[in-house]
Amino acid sequence: MRISRPRSVLLAGAVAVTLSATALPAAFAAPSSTAVISEVYGGGGNSGATLTRDFVELANAGSAAYDLSGFSVQYLPGAPSAGSQWQVSPLTGAVAPGGRYLVAQAAGTGGTVGLPAPDATGTVAMAAASGTVALVSGTTALTCKTAADCASDTRVVDLVGYGSAVVREGSGPATGASATASVARAASLADTDDNAADLSAGAPTPVNAAGETPGGEGPGDPGNPTEPGTVRVHDIQGTTRVSPLDGQAVTGVPGVVTAVRTTGSRGFWIQDPSPDADPRTSEGVLVYTGSATPTVSVGDSVLVSGTVDEYYPSATTQSITEITAPRTTVLSSRNALPAPVTLNAASVPAGYVPSAGGGSIDALPLEPATYALDLYESLEGTRVETADTRVTGATSSYGEVWVTVEPEQNPTRRGGTLYSSYTDQNTGRIKVMSLDSARRVPVANVGDVLAGTTSGVLDYDSFGGYSLQATQLGTLTDRHLKREVTRKQKRDELAVSTYNVENLDALDDQGKFDTLAEGVAVNLASPDIVSLEEIQDDNGAVNNGTVGSEATLKRFTDAIVAAGGPRYSWRYVAPQDGKDGGEPGGNIRNVFLFNPARVSFVDRAGGDATTAVKAVRTKKGVTLSASPARISPLNDAWTDSRKPLVGEFTFRGEPVFVIGNHFTSKGGDQPLHGRYQAPTRSSETKRVKQAAEVNTFVKSLLAADKSARVITLGDLNDFAFSPTMSALTAGKALKPLINTLPANERYSYVYEGNSQTLDHILTSPGIRRFDYDVVHINAEFADQASDHDPQIVRVRTGGSGHGHH
Repeated sequence: MRISRPRSVLLAGAVAVTLSATALPAAFAAPSSTAVISEVYGGGGNSGATLTRDFVELANAGSAAYDLSGFSVQYLPGAPSAGSQWQVSPLTGAVAPGGRYLVAQAAGTGGTVGLPAPDATGTVAMAAASGTVALVSGTTALTCKTAADCASDTRVVDLVGYGSAVVREGSGPATGASATASVARAASLADTDDNAADLSAGAPTPVNAAGETPGGEGPGDPGNPTEPGTVRVHDIQGTTRVSPLDGQAVTGVPGVVTAVRTTGSRGFWIQDPSPDADPRTSEGVLVYTGSATPTVSVGDSVLVSGTVDEYYPSATTQSITEITAPRTTVLSSRNALPAPVTLNAASVPAGYVPSAGGGSIDALPLEPATYALDLYESLEGTRVETADTRVTGATSSYGEVWVTVEPEQNPTRRGGTLYSSYTDQNTGRIKVMSLDSARRVPVANVGDVLAGTTSGVLDYDSFGGYSLQATQLGTLTDRHLKREVTRKQKRDELAVSTYNVENLDALDDQGKFDTLAEGVAVNLASPDIVSLEEIQDDNGAVNNGTVGSEATLKRFTDAIVAAGGPRYSWRYVAPQDGKDGGEPGGNIRNVFLFNPARVSFVDRAGGDATTAVKAVRTKKGVTLSASPARISPLNDAWTDSRKPLVGEFTFRGEPVFVIGNHFTSKGGDQPLHGRYQAPTRSSETKRVKQAAEVNTFVKSLLAADKSARVITLGDLNDFAFSPTMSALTAGKALKPLINTLPANERYSYVYEGNSQTLDHILTSPGIRRFDYDVVHINAEFADQASDHDPQIVRVRTGGSGHGHH
């Protein structure tokens, strides 16, 4: 799943809210006679704006300097939702008595005039027409979402709500803010704790601590110079991940245009052909033009003026250093381009990224000889090249392909790169995209090769990190990767499979049903039991209370018959509407398919969405209190998540217990390539709880019958080396079969060029003879019916000893 996030300028705009007729004015502790918010402008860079950036101006009405060390300016949308958070911009220094203090915020694509040099810089994209700004003693984000709650927070020194803001001082917010108008206090700086009375709309007039204004003596609109200024690209990039000139205007930065992007977030890259001697400082930078198509060409020698900005694609990613709101002078054309830096096994260091103990690495000095991500950051915006790169992630629908510049790094048997440890990251992975609309990235599968040279500029984005924006693509060498077909189970082997069929519902195209059905009937050789994940209700994302999936399963089982498979029966427990997470309205659930000609399902009434299954000890062994049923469905471990499906089967007269799982996703975890290192795996806490619940249930079965045959399987959304797996296997209740395979075959999923395992089959000690296989039919291919590969275990009845595929 890919989630797009618009550029900051697209966030600006009016927000309409309806206030309760009984809303009362908030009474803040006391009007400020010293530091106040003197002006707020959220229209910077918008269409029609003159200024290129949003800003907040502070002022000091007192007679002594007001120290801002440890303070912050914070922003909240005008109509905050449950998920809205205050965005924090830390401050340093002080406001002189009677003076001003300028906080620059996000830049847009419009406007022609830069701010005077700011005294502090944030990255907040403030809405033009409605929002709330607070001056706060401290840098911890506020949590209040109402005027009354904010009024009671003693950290709030001053607060301005504008437009239709819910959070404001007094009887109402300041009015009149727009793309071309700010709200500002009168010259007296009077503060009566009533925004509507204290601030009025007018043309924005930002002033910094030095008393400079746009176009004044300080850095303002430099026009289009014909002589280089004093700043070079390497000065902008600096020796850390964040520019030392972030938020500042620059004039006449020289460079040669190395690449142009004319779709999406448009812009062009320049590189200084006269580099400095510091390997930490990149010589290239992106000139961001927003929605405007660049008018320059590759090879142009240019001077660029604008404002330096660190753009964060999301809250947890690294930033992209840019020159925004650019004015460009072309000095000459058809100039030679700087030679590209070669990325290969010899040039990329073995270390992946420095650690900041979970904090931000933004301020750490780059060590490009030690860490791969530091090397890539030191080359941000510069020309690079690779040669004969092996594909480790198939071409996506977005025209992106993952390759490795280190061909010997953790290779899988089929040509991928194995992800096998949190501490041993694959440093050679790079995403390749094409800047040439006439030549797109070829459709490639894992193991194919981009032969010859692939070159372009090194960029960064939120969907995978560092990427090569290619101006020259290598030629595809097709290694003819084949989809695997497992062997047919023998008469005395019970074949059990897990398959995540990726949000299958009755409204999907027949082609998806047919391809998935062929996977079951042919590639998996018609298992006796198939545990399915991501079966949705009969109308998919339509959110109308439907929870049944009979039509979905009828279409799927019909398609399996058409593909040459058996007529499967099915069992599931329908979820409560909207309680199992996944796509809204989809009511995702786990389902068992089984071949009644080979295996019997033991039906016991009582299994429903909220009743917990229990192990029942009998003279003949253990049985289930209900079948099919769910494990501890009301436990908070399963809130907004799929509940495990438990079923009792009989094969050749012997009972077998199957537990189908789909643990909570890794969504919300910080990325491997992000600004916080080591990354926090926030979703792991819930999966560990879920694994412990399943482990406890398996132990209850084994306590009643230590030889009980239990197969636990499904999409666990976690790795073989994860705490989730440790919790699931605690007490040796279950054996993870993925670890019985050769190391280079332990994967069922490919993400950002890493071959990894999210799907698992585990067996209890009572299962001693088995044959296990991951059947690679999806994850490594550009054309896939699901993003997961299915797995299968064939369990022999009777006897002892074991083997594996």
